[in-house]
Amino acid sequence: MAIITISRGSFSGGKMLAEALARRLGYRYIDRNQVIRKAAEWGVSQDDLRTAIEKPPSFLGQSQHTKYIYLAFIQAALAEDVRHGDAIYHGLAGHLLLGKGLRVLRTRIIAPMEFRIAKVQERKKLNRKEAIAYIETVDDDRRKWTRFLYGVDWADASLYDLVLNLEQISLEEACEAICVLAASKCFQSTPETQAAIEDLALASCVKANLAMNPAACDLQFEVVAQSGSVSLKGDVDTPGQAKKIRAFVQAIPGVKDVNLEQLTLATRI
Repeated sequence: MAIITISRGSFSGGKMLAEALARRLGYRYIDRNQVIRKAAEWGVSQDDLRTAIEKPPSFLGQSQHTKYIYLAFIQAALAEDVRHGDAIYHGLAGHLLLGKGLRVLRTRIIAPMEFRIAKVQERKKLNRKEAIAYIETVDDDRRKWTRFLYGVDWADASLYDLVLNLEQISLEEACEAICVLAASKCFQSTPETQAAIEDLALASCVKANLAMNPAACDLQFEVVAQSGSVSLKGDVDTPGQAKKIRAFVQAIPGVKDVNLEQLTLATRI
């Protein structure tokens, strides 16, 4: 049982590879649109979520708090989708959304510019100049988005376990390479790694619920879950607000107890 994430530049063959892997391994295929639809169930429009992940951070004046809220919804949706393993996620920097500590096979697919230009011309019905401009714009937007959200360069090879260049290998050969690596012991689920993904799913659910709660929607928290015990770190305005937050979190399914020792009273003018 494994979780595989696939990152790629636009029209680099990542979608076709993800679909081929899902068929071969019998894994569930999860893409950006599925996650957006599920994230929108928290009360944000799909258009707003799509804009937030496709446009540069300056678009529509995205704030740090907007970033926090959208990330909370998207992470909660993705964590819930992959919590049972045997899943392939394509898009939205899934390896970053799922954080560290999980046995996720993080792959990146790259392809020659000519390959990408041909695909864009075919799919978008653009001439060569328009296709190049389209690729450069989309890549630049994704680079800015990833740096804004995580402070990293999405093309940094150290963020991945496997980088495959489709210049000389076919999609079938790339699929075979990923299947071999996914079957290795280091990427197989254990009781410990399953517990870690369950903890992430619960922590993400708590954070998303807090982002929708009137008593906490203007606040930001670090949320950690371990075997049903949830700890919150951040600032609150009053002790009474902290008490309301405790009661709210305690009522979320899966939460056994709530630790607020790391909450601090914020000084607001």
